[in-house]
Amino acid sequence: KMAPIQPRPPQKLRTMPSMRYAMLRLTRIAALAMLAIGIATSAPASAAEIKGLPPAVRDALAQAQIPVSAVSALVVPVGQETPVLSFQTRASMNPGSVIKLVTTAAAVDRLGPDYAWQTRFYVDGPIRNGVLQGNLYVQGGGDPKLVLERILEAYAQVQALGVRTIQGDWVLDHSAFELPAKDPADFDGEVLRPYNVQPDALLVNFKSVILKFQPDRAKGRADVVVEPPLAELQVPSSVPLKRGRCGDWRTQLKATVDNPTRFSFGGTYSSACGELEWPVAYIEPERYAQRALLGLWQSIGGELKGRMREGRVPANATLLWSAPSLPLHQIIADVNKFSNNVMAQQVFLTLGHQPPRPATFEQSRAVVAQWWRQSVSLQVPPPTVDNGSGLSRLTRATAEQLGVLLQHAARQPNAPFFIESLSIAGVDGTAQSMGRDGYALRSVGNARLKSGTLKDVRALAGYVTDRAGRLQVVVIMINHDRAKDGRRATHALIEWAASLR
Repeated sequence: KMAPIQPRPPQKLRTMPSMRYAMLRLTRIAALAMLAIGIATSAPASAAEIKGLPPAVRDALAQAQIPVSAVSALVVPVGQETPVLSFQTRASMNPGSVIKLVTTAAAVDRLGPDYAWQTRFYVDGPIRNGVLQGNLYVQGGGDPKLVLERILEAYAQVQALGVRTIQGDWVLDHSAFELPAKDPADFDGEVLRPYNVQPDALLVNFKSVILKFQPDRAKGRADVVVEPPLAELQVPSSVPLKRGRCGDWRTQLKATVDNPTRFSFGGTYSSACGELEWPVAYIEPERYAQRALLGLWQSIGGELKGRMREGRVPANATLLWSAPSLPLHQIIADVNKFSNNVMAQQVFLTLGHQPPRPATFEQSRAVVAQWWRQSVSLQVPPPTVDNGSGLSRLTRATAEQLGVLLQHAARQPNAPFFIESLSIAGVDGTAQSMGRDGYALRSVGNARLKSGTLKDVRALAGYVTDRAGRLQVVVIMINHDRAKDGRRATHALIEWAASLR
């Protein structure tokens, strides 16, 4: 039986893996290979293939008033072709964020688990006494997680190379991606929700502001800390504190956060809330990178004499420093465990990036379709991926397609990295709550899953270790106007698969 895989702590970046890391990686690959051999030679599951859904799933669907015609489901042992359960597996469904499995599996296959994006700093003049006599250029390479800590690490390197004051301009180059203009509110009107942030070759801190509230009862206020410190953005340093239950604390703040240069609070913050954070997508995303990068530079004593602007790195510029991203296997853990939409789109676009041509969604779709036909299946057509994240009404997949994908991913040499990126049922990520509703109790710690939830969509897909120690591929999708009530049904199928002997 596969032991629950616990999330690994962040690792320091290095140019080459250490011997210990390499041995650990070989051990995991060998372990999965042994498991695959055992599965391939084991007897089929004791339950014969059934065309209907298990009673617990049917009962949960009936309770939620969801017809079985709105459901597609598949359970099949890894390494075997004959499913244990097959129900409407060729029905075209919207899988929501489950489609991230396609994006991340393709990335592990094509890029490798240690792939790193590069954010490059260029100069076009000499550096004398801490002053760059020219312009500084920052060229985005599509890094999905260029967050504050890593920007500050890059700044430390730039300053160590002699640049503390920039005499010229600071130029931001986003040209690695070519994307159509899109309003973040187009999908569901929630323009301030971070999940609606659009991808960017120079994606800085997810284009979001984090407001941190820290109660100080002695002074009768909650101090407000803003991360990152955006240039030209004014935010009150505190908000009045009140007694009473926490409740809907965001509404109680009566915040105005849709002004790009000034946030305000017209309400209060309850002392019962303790320290809380509120992530907000910046209302002017096209200016976010400029204000965040400059604000951080100024926060460590850097100066800019010129102005921030958009542009391209000229041919005569000299590379000063290249800041690598976290490795791909850490990136896809955020994508799958926490269903990060913009990170998924960054990975998807990277699959289609063929320098010097910029990456486009169209090119990425073509590359993923080609990868599918060459590596995954010639008999089963590829799903419709759209933007790679599932935050789309155009994405379509069948349970058969997702099953084929998961079978393929489990057989690859880098399979441990892909499997570890999925949420562990009852332990972490979007599957952390499983087992708390009376379902999926046996699968807690024994299932690695990706969930998908949109209006009218609920889905789960991944791997479950059954009572006989076999690894089962499990897929269930619900497309119905009551899909949000189908949680118990999806969990019931996971429990059923975990209970097979």
